[in-house]
Amino acid sequence: MITNHTAADTLVLDEVHIDPAVALRIPPALALRRELLPFVIWEGRVHVACANPDDASGLAAVQRHFTEPLAPKRAEPVSLRRALQRIYGGLKARNDASPTSLARLGALKGVAKGSGVALTAANKVDEFDAASLGDELLYAAILRQASDIHLDPDAEGLRVRFRVDGGLEDVHRLPLAVFQPLTNRFKVLSQMDISEKRAPQDGGFRHAYGDGRCVDIRTATLPTKWGERMTLRLLGLQTGDLTLEKLGMAPDHLARFEIALTQPHGMILLTGPTGSGKSTTLYAGLRRLLERESLNVITIEDPIEYDIAGVAQVAVDAADKTSFDKALRSLLRHDPDVVMIGEIRDGETAEVAIRASLTGHLVFSTLHTNSAASAITRLADMGVQRYLIASTLRLAIAQRLVRRLCRHCRVPRILTEREARTLGRAEAAGQPVFDPNGCLYCGGRGRVGRMALFEFLPLDESWSEIVAHGADEGVLLAEMKKYRLPTLLDDALAKLANGDTPFSEVCSAVAAW
Repeated sequence: MITNHTAADTLVLDEVHIDPAVALRIPPALALRRELLPFVIWEGRVHVACANPDDASGLAAVQRHFTEPLAPKRAEPVSLRRALQRIYGGLKARNDASPTSLARLGALKGVAKGSGVALTAANKVDEFDAASLGDELLYAAILRQASDIHLDPDAEGLRVRFRVDGGLEDVHRLPLAVFQPLTNRFKVLSQMDISEKRAPQDGGFRHAYGDGRCVDIRTATLPTKWGERMTLRLLGLQTGDLTLEKLGMAPDHLARFEIALTQPHGMILLTGPTGSGKSTTLYAGLRRLLERESLNVITIEDPIEYDIAGVAQVAVDAADKTSFDKALRSLLRHDPDVVMIGEIRDGETAEVAIRASLTGHLVFSTLHTNSAASAITRLADMGVQRYLIASTLRLAIAQRLVRRLCRHCRVPRILTEREARTLGRAEAAGQPVFDPNGCLYCGGRGRVGRMALFEFLPLDESWSEIVAHGADEGVLLAEMKKYRLPTLLDDALAKLANGDTPFSEVCSAVAAW
């Protein structure tokens, strides 16, 4: 059944969150020829972007691939063609009128608010090709800008999930008979032993897609009751977002970061838990430096998350041919202007970073600490002398990630007294904030993408004496308050009041701080 089209604002597909799990359920040729794009299942209907919402025959052809009724939406033609090319242009079978392998299995499952199609395709297992199915899963994850693909076998089949913006989304449910050929395909690509099923394995490969673009993928397996679960991590998909302006820095933070980048030597440290976006911020800083002048930049990473033109990136080798220690010892012999060390993990790494910054190099790195001030005490715990920290550390930054609110559907309200007390700022009660809602633009989720919260501790000459004389974290925090340096919580509250992120995200991000 097709819902009658009603007059509404024309959709601009450049701003619409498109669910590839829905879009790939129809043959590419049908979508491209009739300019029809099913982009989300929401509120029990399949919403279809159309150049012509009155194209009854085209919509009827789309309807054959869904059990839910269709809701046609008029789309701005140029942005619709861009979206169609982005979704279907990279498929090898774009001129094939048949559905994709995933669609033939009947396994695609909509993710918007739990709606979806149950698995009923066990009798079609013999129709699929493991290579094509694997490519289509990777392609869907790339379109969705997922960071990970999880393949989990259980009693009912193979559960496929994508990690997007830090959260897991159920995407597919495949027949269990598909599992072994599919995982074997990924094992072969990752140079793993396909006969080994009782021990964990690690590997990786490079996957080409679209118009010659590539993505590096790290693969890991783990034996479970129902068979090996497999996780594929997609590295470096969002290189276009690697700019300082897109990270979510407030103007004063951005200005401080720019000042630190102009220093001829010294150390810039990013702190925070795993997955807080520290490496992304460092990459953005490197790109800004390279935009200004020609520099000899060398990085040591495990793994290399983004490819950056003009940078010599060294990947730590699991086989120990290029170990972290070996790469560090060789680093300074190559006359770098800028050095990036993926993580300062021990005293030896800290010593190399300090030595590099003392000998005229600008050093970027990360630490696993909770606040900017604790970076100083962490270095001291690793055995770095306080006077060396004071003379080399130029900027310490603490960082967390929160999800952005969709600006098309966010709902205003007032922050309650209880919520303000939960955040430790009772005076914030009564200020306007926004909650997620859900619309066609965000696919019913209420949130689109992520942004970072920041805490900056710039260590200029006024801080040297304090750091050198062994001030602990409490003293450093008091000094930050004295100098009115915003904390993570201050930045979070500013973004909450601005409607950038909801209370639930702020509460989650600062609870562990």
